[in-house]
Amino acid sequence: MDLRLEPRKNRLLDALPEAEWQRWLPQLEAVEMPLGQVLYESGATLSHVYFPTTAIVSLLYVMENGASAEIAVVGNEGVVGISLFMGGESTPSRAVVQSAGQGVRLKSQVIKEEFNRAPVLHLLLRYTQALITQMAQTAVCNRHHSLDQQLSRWLLLSLDRLQGTELVMTQELIANMLGVRREGVTEGALKLQRAGLISYARGHISVLDRQGLERRSCECYAVVKKEYDRLLPDKIAI
Repeated sequence: MDLRLEPRKNRLLDALPEAEWQRWLPQLEAVEMPLGQVLYESGATLSHVYFPTTAIVSLLYVMENGASAEIAVVGNEGVVGISLFMGGESTPSRAVVQSAGQGVRLKSQVIKEEFNRAPVLHLLLRYTQALITQMAQTAVCNRHHSLDQQLSRWLLLSLDRLQGTELVMTQELIANMLGVRREGVTEGALKLQRAGLISYARGHISVLDRQGLERRSCECYAVVKKEYDRLLPDKIAI
């Protein structure tokens, strides 16, 4: 990965003022993010924050019995590990790569020091507000909307963080993200496939009709997208 250019694929890094960017650049470390990689476990001390460029990371809340459900996704719009600059050393969630790709990471001590600089503080707080909105809307969606609506929302949020219209994802991983049984994922995916919205086979999901998928989704996707667009335009004014 060319560290002079590739990190700019992450919208937060791309929005940094030039002085901050030049200061961060030597400290950014390029990382591969393979499917299923656990970036951190619930309760573990965080050593880095991660800025995905082509990968997508799922944030999962883990129960005492091991059951889990997705509370948010992070892609090239954001950063994984916000607890480090929000005053904590650990987090109750687990971070797992749900779509393989690349990213860069920054040591925990560096991000904590940088957070006290006004431009970076403003930028990261705006992102955190957008992420909180996604978490809250996910909780509401999982409680009140049908599985195929939840799956549509999840697919759309993932597409917003990828280039192209195809995702590589196992049934088991999708089930863990949504907190449902694998059979439920199969049923929901088949409904969307019969409606001509997606093609689903052997862990490969291709979106055939994005507008139709948006109509099939509940209002939760639009609420989250609107908040991200409001708080994180292409170039953030700081």
